Amino acid sequence: MAQNQYLKVPVSMPDASQHLRLISNTVNNTLDGKLNSTGTITLRQNQTTTTLADARIGVNSIILFMPITANGNTAKANLYVSARADGTATLTHASNSNTDQNFGYVVIG
Repeated sequence: MAQNQYLKVPVSMPDASQHLRLISNTVNNTLDGKLNSTGTITLRQNQTTTTLADARIGVNSIILFMPITANGNTAKANLYVSARADGTATLTHASNSNTDQNFGYVVIG
């Protein structure tokens, strides 16, 4: 799971004004693009698949990738999601000996 997670708002709280503040902060963060749907992954070296484990992934999720290293940028041409299930996705890619094929990702849906 990503390190940059924002606080979740409980469904109810005894202090209604504190609850409202948390809801307002969460809505404002969402409007500013601060979503709990991002993470990072490194492709496995000398392999053609990498498993992305993230509880937010479902069978209908869309997963978008952004290379964050030069070797990630080189690898992006051959990277695709070949399978999705609840909590995981299989990434298929070319085999490469580089250990820094790093990507940021976002899960939607």
